[in-house]
Amino acid sequence: METLGVLFTFPRNSYLESELDRRCNLFRLWEAPPESRLDFIRSHANSIRAVVCNPIVGADADIIDALPKLEIISTCSVGVDKIDLDKCRQRGIRVTNTPDVLTDETADLAIVLAISVMRRIPEADWYVRCGSWKAIGDYKLTTKFSGKTVGILGLGRIGTAIAKRAEAFDCPIIYHSRSEKPNTTYKYYPNVLELAANCQVLIVSCSLTPETHHIVNREVMDALGPNGVLINIGRGLHVDESELIKALVEGRLGGAGIDVFEQAPHVPEELFGLENVVLLPHVGSNTVQTRKAMADLVLGNLEAHFTNKPLLTPVM
Repeated sequence: METLGVLFTFPRNSYLESELDRRCNLFRLWEAPPESRLDFIRSHANSIRAVVCNPIVGADADIIDALPKLEIISTCSVGVDKIDLDKCRQRGIRVTNTPDVLTDETADLAIVLAISVMRRIPEADWYVRCGSWKAIGDYKLTTKFSGKTVGILGLGRIGTAIAKRAEAFDCPIIYHSRSEKPNTTYKYYPNVLELAANCQVLIVSCSLTPETHHIVNREVMDALGPNGVLINIGRGLHVDESELIKALVEGRLGGAGIDVFEQAPHVPEELFGLENVVLLPHVGSNTVQTRKAMADLVLGNLEAHFTNKPLLTPVM
């Protein structure tokens, strides 16, 4: 694939970048100033037959329209919300993602976030580091995670993996998805409002669609209540961020663990001073092992397409 022109949209995976550079004719979108990136794409349009993107910079209609020879878009993520799928259907462009390989790490992180919020792990760490333990005495009492009812919004691969981990803590599991899942003993709720009203920890792990945009709104937060904890490892746009801030500041919501934000990497500063919030910089899949596996899957899909073999993980 040495002569294959590939547009890489964002430098999030150094291993993937180096492998693409070794195997292909690589065009790095971030090397062009933001205001002239479409001009950069158009100047190389006759060479580019593939786009590799991720949840930060995807492939919108403008990018796709600028690439008349584009055949495949391979995203280094599970979600495909940053890709204009309608435009891809119109053009017959193939789309692949990287499911399964990041399931364990993301599910692990959801549980870690829940425990970190409820046991105040970051604040307790700082209590030791700043000398307060020695100067003041024992740290304050917190809340246990074990035994809490966990509501999962989106019982797909990651949601199911989260449920299995929470079961190990003796947590009853309830869920809401687009439809009730067969072959599960977890209790299903037909809407997210009822789900939130019947759990103590609500974990968001669904896909981002027009229907799930701000699916966690003021009413859902109020249903979860002042003792409830919200965990978001899905997409930032699942949660109405302004309402989340109000609910936390006003004490209508007990706490939150957040790995994704509406305008990442821009995080509302109102969250910084809240001790009942744990903030992470979108690290759900951020391990050496998982990022390599995701990169290898992207590379495998590109190789399969350009050697006329079945795609490994096709979206369409």
